[in-house]
Amino acid sequence: MPIALQAALLGIVQGATEFLPVSSTAHLILARSCFGFDGDKFGLAFDVACHVGTLVAVLVYFRTEIAQMIAALPRLFDPADRGARLIWLLVVGTIPAVVVGLLFKHAIEENWRTPGVSAAALAIGGVGLLIAERTGSKTRTEQDMSLGEAFWIGCAQAVALVPGVSRSGATLTLALLFGFRRTEAARFIFLLSIPAILAAAASEAPNMIKIVRTDQGGDMALLFAIGVVTSAIVGFMAVKYLIRYLADHSLDVFAWYRLALAAAALVWLYAVASA
Repeated sequence: MPIALQAALLGIVQGATEFLPVSSTAHLILARSCFGFDGDKFGLAFDVACHVGTLVAVLVYFRTEIAQMIAALPRLFDPADRGARLIWLLVVGTIPAVVVGLLFKHAIEENWRTPGVSAAALAIGGVGLLIAERTGSKTRTEQDMSLGEAFWIGCAQAVALVPGVSRSGATLTLALLFGFRRTEAARFIFLLSIPAILAAAASEAPNMIKIVRTDQGGDMALLFAIGVVTSAIVGFMAVKYLIRYLADHSLDVFAWYRLALAAAALVWLYAVASA
């Protein structure tokens, strides 16, 4: 398969799965392992490039909310201002991911980015979604969210640094357990992903620049560009239709998909180990 097509396929996978509660990182890891894609060209730096594409998607989709928050900056300490309140919720919710990323980023990258870890986390997360769907009241709105709840949802986002957990999966699970409506939870969680993805991109940017500068054939700049564009386009569609879907449907389909994918991955890993 041409390497440019591999980049496009991985970008599509990233865009489709970043916002769905199924773990984009796990899909990228499993896709590379299953299809034998070049691990050097399509490693962590390429994953981050694809995440930048999904960042573009969420910035475009939530441009109105982002503009409202920017306009609310002069009223940042006005508790009655909705935009200012949302800013504080996002700031508090971002803190756990920043702390965990700084402390454990390298350990996670070196030891946990494996198909086995991804499969196990997919299964655990699938069970969590099923439980949350059946126990959460799904009656609360974003206006009911406290800073403490935003912090704990941020902790769920931090746990999602482990491949297979899924940022949207872990945070949606906890938000449902807190009683929030699916669509309200999803909108907050997608906005919460913006600073997390920005931080990941900023952290990996020096390595990405180094890779492009030292690439003799000039392939990597093109591959990064393909990953960004494809993940941005597909990511925008995923956000748009997921929010519509959640208005009238449960998360069960994603939970069962996670469990099925985890089972398939474990069978494949066993077959490879036994060969």
